[in-house]
Amino acid sequence: MSHVLAAVAWPYANGPRHIGHVSGFGVPADVFSRYLRMAGHDVLMVSGTDEHGTPIQVQADSEGLTARELADRYNRVIVADLHGLGLSYDLFTRTTTRNHYAVVQEIFEGLHRNGYIVPKVTMGAISPSTGRTLPDRYIEGTCPICGYDSARGDQCDNCGNQLDPVDLINPRSRINGETPEFVETEHFFLDLPALAGALARWLDGREGWRPNVLRFSRNLLDDLQPRAITRDLEWGVPIPLDGWRDRTDKRIYVWFDAVIGYLSASIEWARRSGDPEAWRRWWAADAEADPAGDVPRSYYFMGKDNIVFHSVIWPALLLGYSGEGDRDGKPGQYGRLHLPTEVVSSEFLTMEGRKFSSSRQVVIYVRDFLERYDADALRYFIAVAGPENQDTDFTWAEFLRRNNDELVAGWGNLVNRSISMAAKNFGAIPPVDPAGLTEADEALLAAVRAAFTTVGDLIGRHRQKQAIGEAMRVVAEANKYLSEQAPWKLKAEADKPRMGTILHVALQAVSDANILLTPFLPHAAQKIHELLGGTGVHAPMPSIVQVEDLDGGPAYPVLTGDYTVGARWEPTPIEAGRPLAAPKPVFRKLDPSIVEEELARLAG
Repeated sequence: MSHVLAAVAWPYANGPRHIGHVSGFGVPADVFSRYLRMAGHDVLMVSGTDEHGTPIQVQADSEGLTARELADRYNRVIVADLHGLGLSYDLFTRTTTRNHYAVVQEIFEGLHRNGYIVPKVTMGAISPSTGRTLPDRYIEGTCPICGYDSARGDQCDNCGNQLDPVDLINPRSRINGETPEFVETEHFFLDLPALAGALARWLDGREGWRPNVLRFSRNLLDDLQPRAITRDLEWGVPIPLDGWRDRTDKRIYVWFDAVIGYLSASIEWARRSGDPEAWRRWWAADAEADPAGDVPRSYYFMGKDNIVFHSVIWPALLLGYSGEGDRDGKPGQYGRLHLPTEVVSSEFLTMEGRKFSSSRQVVIYVRDFLERYDADALRYFIAVAGPENQDTDFTWAEFLRRNNDELVAGWGNLVNRSISMAAKNFGAIPPVDPAGLTEADEALLAAVRAAFTTVGDLIGRHRQKQAIGEAMRVVAEANKYLSEQAPWKLKAEADKPRMGTILHVALQAVSDANILLTPFLPHAAQKIHELLGGTGVHAPMPSIVQVEDLDGGPAYPVLTGDYTVGARWEPTPIEAGRPLAAPKPVFRKLDPSIVEEELARLAG
């Protein structure tokens, strides 16, 4: 059994999340984690809400709230959304915990001791109307490198280069359109050029990454610049250095503290587990640190707009803290830390041909979706038609088709008709005829057994579209088998043993196909397990738990759960004689009218 960290991008707590967000980070990470747990691996899936930075403060001011009050509101909304989708976090926490502050400050101090954090006087952008600092991401202008006219102050989305707001041509505030003023201010910078060599050596050793992620990351190394990690802010983690820690006008910048959340969430999980050092099993870079010689693996899930932070910035922080890079140094109290095994970046999901935009109301929020449709219907769409390796368009017509033609008419129909016939004719799972199985029976069972290796391998390599396609191919084979064998025609008493065998084989295929689909459709999988007469937990679900801050801060809700129970990733023989009742439909067939209704909502 190996230790696998599923590090899931942290949603920003300035509003509810839409389905484009969860298609990039949430659902793919959950499918991966559920599969690996079922296959016997020790998975730690962590994340939380990202709650610092000027954007939170700006929105809080506009709503007449404090930054903490705004973060509290949307933390609760996001936790409820992710719970509704069944995302199996071991811990979904937040960046405003005192545990997180302490971990961020330790990483900062370790980097500073090793010489990778240096002070520098720079030009900071100020809003003339409010006197407040404008964060880099809230300044737009023309890129001085490629001429793109909507470059952000920290990075150009067109050419991918790091930028400084003062270098933008015709800079403007995204908040109110005014031209920012630039004033001298002292800040701390991460010396990325001193870590470029170590980053290059690490990236050169990466195998199996999605080509776009690796190519993009390597290209960034050619022009790495020192990057500011503090800002003139009131809302953020205090700077843990003499002369700075008591200042209320300077804080660690949000991008620095957010990526450290993967580590702080792991440490918080360990502290809550009763074994405060347990996090090291997923984070220790030295294999000898584990008596079993288990080298941990870590997979980071996010949308493509977050690649740079996970394939360059976060590895740079880990390398510098661990004492690697041009300046050497020594690891801090956490020791040498494990770098990402793979950065699993999804492309973008659009909606009816347009980019998601909350301000333009081109959006459907997760909570609104779940009020009208089942969670597994969305999970299925993301799995079969999501932005895994190319930008993908969500349309209501395609959602309707996928739900009705594939989930309902394909998988749901197989479940319903096989259980219905067995319940009606036998009242239980029928036995296999002592005369044995036919070639057709054996062929179906062999196809189902083989799918465990095929589907599992594809999920493990982040090919979830292909994986669910293979699982649904098994469903199609089972439907074809039932249609060809036509057990409903075997009405004579002498034919009943053969009818029973056909239905037993079909139910075995249903049971095993249900295991194959469990990572994708956990809510339906639990229902189908029970329809087959099963008891207990088949697909464990997360719980929302109100917890006290471990170090005396305010209480807050977390997502957590016990995922040591449930189905295993292996063909599992069904038990003849297990009582069956007439089933209720597992999936809801949707009326075609929903397309016009949803398009009208979008237009409104």
